[in-house]
Amino acid sequence: MPLPKRSAIALSVLGLAPNLSPAAGFALIEQSSSSLGTAFAGAAASAQDASTVYFNPAGMTYLQGRQTSVALHFIQPSVKFNDDGSSASGGNGGDGGESGIVPNFYYVMDINPDVRFGLGINVPFGLATEYANDWQGRYQAVKSEVETLNINPSLAFNINPQWSFGMGANFQYFKATLTNAIDISTICLALERGGRLPSGTCAGAGLNTPQTAATDGFSDLSGSSWGVGYNLGLIYAPREGTRLGLAYRSEIRHTLDGNADFTLPSAANAIPTFALAFTDTAAFATINLPDTLSLSLSHQLNDAWTLLADYTRTGWSSYDRLVVDFENPYKSSSTEVNNWDDSNRYSLGATFAPGRRWIYRAGLAYEDAPVPSAEMRSARIPDGSRTWAAIGLGYRTAGSLSIDVGYAHLFVNDDDINRVIEQTGNRLKGSFDSRVDILSAQLNWAL
Repeated sequence: MPLPKRSAIALSVLGLAPNLSPAAGFALIEQSSSSLGTAFAGAAASAQDASTVYFNPAGMTYLQGRQTSVALHFIQPSVKFNDDGSSASGGNGGDGGESGIVPNFYYVMDINPDVRFGLGINVPFGLATEYANDWQGRYQAVKSEVETLNINPSLAFNINPQWSFGMGANFQYFKATLTNAIDISTICLALERGGRLPSGTCAGAGLNTPQTAATDGFSDLSGSSWGVGYNLGLIYAPREGTRLGLAYRSEIRHTLDGNADFTLPSAANAIPTFALAFTDTAAFATINLPDTLSLSLSHQLNDAWTLLADYTRTGWSSYDRLVVDFENPYKSSSTEVNNWDDSNRYSLGATFAPGRRWIYRAGLAYEDAPVPSAEMRSARIPDGSRTWAAIGLGYRTAGSLSIDVGYAHLFVNDDDINRVIEQTGNRLKGSFDSRVDILSAQLNWAL
């Protein structure tokens, strides 16, 4: 017979319902080196190069001929936990931040004088953290890795000298790998109290020391999915040198198909109830990646100076809960409630181009975190509100090439965590000291 719907074993795999989170949720805005230099201020209006395919496809109408942009962004996060009363034994996990490289590719070409075609290939969401296997938060997170690939063909239409419109389709691949420890002793004792195991079973097997690494099991969930969405954009130019851009990217729903793999202590494997419930099995989950709405301004003050501004709202309220279903009939679905809020990002920037060859960039931005409270914050990557400080430099050769480089430092708030696994009582309580450094380079061809 299957275990009861609310059994301790069935719900102990709540760690498999991953709580993902790098920058403002787990989105990656690093889609252009030229825009990074201004903290992405004005990104939906400026149309500096082919990366406008991502930020606002309408901007392709401001590009001439064929243009290609290729960028690499090196992202180095640091995530360190400071304990303040967690229930499990163990250390602070070390630095959970994992460095990574995010690539972008964009291509734009003319179809006719009023229509442009563009293609973008990029990584709009991502996550990489890993803590020590025996740290205090191991029941909530050890390794978290999310990868995406977005293929974005687009069209842009020049309606008249003031108005441009763009639209695109998004074919998106999503892959996740998430691991955590399982508190086998706590589960065993709960089954004894509930009459599911004979009294003394846990002590006899050495499984009577709750939240102790020596008696932990381990879970590994992986899955992948393809999803489809769309994006739209408008640019209005009331006069030469001034542009307003409005861009929207739709929510994309992913239904992940994967596997849940378990490793148990030998003593637990010898107990049939554990062996049945923790058999490797197929697993399925659904996640709604958020939509975004951006409003940008680009205003050229004179031949050298341009001022930039942007407001972007990300619909993280779509990430209200995460449900994982298992093919194993001895394991019921696991549900994790997140209740995230929509997040806001505000940025201001400027560019200075004293001549035809060099352009200098700088920008500041602030974005709030979608996590509503310490109880909802996750160790997968603890999201906090952040302030961006960015600088950049561009150089145009005498021919068709130009090079952009950018650097940004993110000052992340030291936000608290007080997350409890209800079914086992494990509490991770403390705060995270986080920061991020981004270094980016981009090569552009204009033919």
